[in-house]
Amino acid sequence: MTEIPTFERIDQGLIERLREIGTANIAGTLAKGLTPFNPGKSVAGQAVTLQFMPKREDLHWGDEYAASPERELHRKAIIACEPGDIVVVDARGSLSSGVFGEMMLTSFKARGGQGLVIDGCIRDFPEVQQIDLGLWLRGVTPNFHTQTDIFPHAVNAPIACAGVFVVPGDVIVADDDGAVLVPIALAAEIAQLATEKAAWEVFSRMKLEEGEPLEKYYPLNAEAQEEYEAWLREQSTPPPAPPRSIREG
Repeated sequence: MTEIPTFERIDQGLIERLREIGTANIAGTLAKGLTPFNPGKSVAGQAVTLQFMPKREDLHWGDEYAASPERELHRKAIIACEPGDIVVVDARGSLSSGVFGEMMLTSFKARGGQGLVIDGCIRDFPEVQQIDLGLWLRGVTPNFHTQTDIFPHAVNAPIACAGVFVVPGDVIVADDDGAVLVPIALAAEIAQLATEKAAWEVFSRMKLEEGEPLEKYYPLNAEAQEEYEAWLREQSTPPPAPPRSIREG
């Protein structure tokens, strides 16, 4: 039986930090043309990848259940998932092939899966909506994939999804703005940079709400940067201790 490749697991605290930062502040790219199909979901997790290829006579089957388990690699992608993972699929942009349906996604949810980013479609959408997964897709269809012109070829191999190079284990962050990719080797660095950007944007927003000039405060010019650094120091200064009589109650 073919073993599915594994990948390096990183600290869940780092993944959660990236989720909290959000896609707009990370400002990567993944979901070109992929739409959030379950609005309100915010997820981050490592990518389990699934690659589809065009059919050829010696490598595909006709009926969805006719193949041996060894060949049903879309099922193996679900089985390979650990809690918190996100399945990322190169389905070749197909709008007629449903990669997963209700049953497999029920299993995925039960295994702790968070969401799917698919350059293609799923089926059983009314039922899948009730499962409450994050979904970033091209669309939905009634067809299962082997009814059409693609078949699952590899699990946990590098893929192209929506024009982006995805390596198994990369961190996917997805919300209502779309989905972005954080290369696993750069996750800590990107989290730090995105945290810094989120912090100065708090200051910028405050100034813009006060009617201050956009050209000064977004992005910060040199003068505004000095103001921001002073503001940061004020935020990190502990408040003065209360009078002795209050401390003693």
